[in-house]
Amino acid sequence: MNPTRLSPLDLLLLGLSPLRTRPLRAVLSALGISIGIATLVIVTGIPASSRAALMEEFNALGTNLLRAEAATGTGNEAASLPPDSIAMVDRIGPTDQVSAVANTHAVVRRSDRIPDSETSGLTVLATKLNLLDTLNGRVHTGTFLNQATEKFPTVVLGHIAATRLGITNPDSQVRVNDTWFTVIGILDPLPLAPEIERSALIGWNAAENLGFDERPTVLYLRADEPAIDDVRAVLPPTIYPQNPSQVRVSRPSDALTAKRLTENTFSALMLGLAGVALLVGGIGVANTMVISVLERKREIGLRRALGAHRGQIRTQFLTESVVLCLLGGIAGVTLGLIGTAGYAAAHAWPAVIPLEMIGAGLLAAVLTGVTAGVYPAVRASRLTPTEALAAP
Repeated sequence: MNPTRLSPLDLLLLGLSPLRTRPLRAVLSALGISIGIATLVIVTGIPASSRAALMEEFNALGTNLLRAEAATGTGNEAASLPPDSIAMVDRIGPTDQVSAVANTHAVVRRSDRIPDSETSGLTVLATKLNLLDTLNGRVHTGTFLNQATEKFPTVVLGHIAATRLGITNPDSQVRVNDTWFTVIGILDPLPLAPEIERSALIGWNAAENLGFDERPTVLYLRADEPAIDDVRAVLPPTIYPQNPSQVRVSRPSDALTAKRLTENTFSALMLGLAGVALLVGGIGVANTMVISVLERKREIGLRRALGAHRGQIRTQFLTESVVLCLLGGIAGVTLGLIGTAGYAAAHAWPAVIPLEMIGAGLLAAVLTGVTAGVYPAVRASRLTPTEALAAP
């Protein structure tokens, strides 16, 4: 007579039996699997969310921004560019916008009581009026320089400069060298131009009273995206025909990308930790299944005596192991999704969950269950009915 086959429902009920009979042990056994799968989801979801936030920044700020500056000064002169470099760059066909700032070498302080040697690491920059448009920047509070205010002692502070000077609202005053300037605006952060965040911006005309020589220090320009590399190649000879090697051209978005990639270098380490957690969890499940075999020898003997063959016994214990790990995997995926969404919300990022990693997490849980359950299942199937029924 052929032995009765176990239906999938019977196998599932047998697999869930540890949760019914020993729920605490089952939960603790699945905990290691849950931690490993949650770590796996988190370490892939957080970098994906970070990349999505980076792409949003790029869409807002643009990747077609170039920054040109003098590599070194000549003789006793500070590093600067020719006075006509702005007009020269504006003649490049694919160029859409050109703006500039110039270091006035002045010192900005909150009060005239502060010693001249204390600069707070801030720079006073003479600024073209279209700077904010070129950088796609925004004013946090107040207004930016315009044709009326650039001629007078007015100043716009970068985000970090305002913080260091202790200024939160316009209409305050700061001292630039020996002249009081009225703060008319404070900027939002500028990820593609962090040097502007640490600067006090004054009008090009107002800077003349500080001994400004009208030589720009840094040029910012936007060009058509398809021609960005060509524009980048012709910038040095256009700005400084006599000595193009004195001009250094960079693409700020490249630096921002490198920064984000650096922040994600720990992903490989975290994936390794996820693997360790899965290994530890798998050992815990295997240990639980071995103990279960020892404790259920009478049950195994009774099933063998009633006609269950070795294959059915192996299938029973293997199913229990897989179900236990799969439940741990589901819990781990849930924890991973919650953790990723929480971290992304805390950083104001869009929450991105790679769907393939959810499937990979559940597959890893199943494979862990199969691996952890093979030895206990084989051991249980090798027990003879008499040996199993005679067990104490």
